[in-house]
Amino acid sequence: MKPYPDDLYTESPDIDPDTMRHLGPLAPLAGVWEGARGVDVHPVAEGSEQEPFVERYALHPIDPQSNGPQLLYGLRYHTHVTRPNDPETFHDQVGYWLWEPATGRVLHSLAIPRGQVALAEGHAAADARTFSLRCEFGSPTRGTSSNPFLDRSFRTLEFRISVTVHDDGTWSYEQDTVLKIAGSDQLFHHVDRNTLHRVGAPRPNPLMRAAPRP
Repeated sequence: MKPYPDDLYTESPDIDPDTMRHLGPLAPLAGVWEGARGVDVHPVAEGSEQEPFVERYALHPIDPQSNGPQLLYGLRYHTHVTRPNDPETFHDQVGYWLWEPATGRVLHSLAIPRGQVALAEGHAAADARTFSLRCEFGSPTRGTSSNPFLDRSFRTLEFRISVTVHDDGTWSYEQDTVLKIAGSDQLFHHVDRNTLHRVGAPRPNPLMRAAPRP
């Protein structure tokens, strides 16, 4: 059965402004989180280097999004990463985590201020406690795009991220960015992982904030 009708323009009649009720496996991620034991393995001229990092990750619900009959619920996020005891930004990233109830599709978009964007895709049950997403260079629906220098020098061939929600209320991620580095015949796996502890509640999405009180 096709997940979408042939009518490309009529919106779903089932839109609910309460995004938090319809986030599926993304619901446990909503809120503000911190993690102090992150690990980053990245390329350097001599080969690779492993560094610790600390992270603040904020995820807040957005209003329902419709592409005609397609209906998405999601979280807008910003993650900011520094090295321990160093205020200088190590990594900065914004984007959206999106859930499509009709298909079980999970989408993760990201943009970083190095001139790079990506869209990863996966599938999960609504109550899944672990799920994985993937994108690959050249895909029109789950791909990557980089500025000319990065594309020539550190081309991203593949990106994978796995998320696990733990019974103690924390959640963790591990991601692997596969790079083709100019001048090297070996692919490089740029790996990041962290476990995050909740330090703040999610803000209601705009439609819910605007809803009249009974």
